[in-house]
Amino acid sequence: MIAERVRGIWCRELQRDDIAVDDDFFALGGQSVIMAKIQMAYIEELDVEVPVDQMFLNPTVASISEYIESMGAKTT
Repeated sequence: MIAERVRGIWCRELQRDDIAVDDDFFALGGQSVIMAKIQMAYIEELDVEVPVDQMFLNPTVASISEYIESMGAKTT
């Protein structure tokens, strides 16, 4: 499932293990350097490029996962 994979990426890059699907990236301490690392992870691990504007428009695991699924990301 994409949401589980996205959550794993966020946990790794934000160095937290308590991230819920409705937690806000910025409230968790997210900033531009971490966002760039997450974007690279999406490319490498999910084979989808997520534009910066979509990261701002979809600041939760749930919302960005929905966007990524609409882009046809790898599910395995």
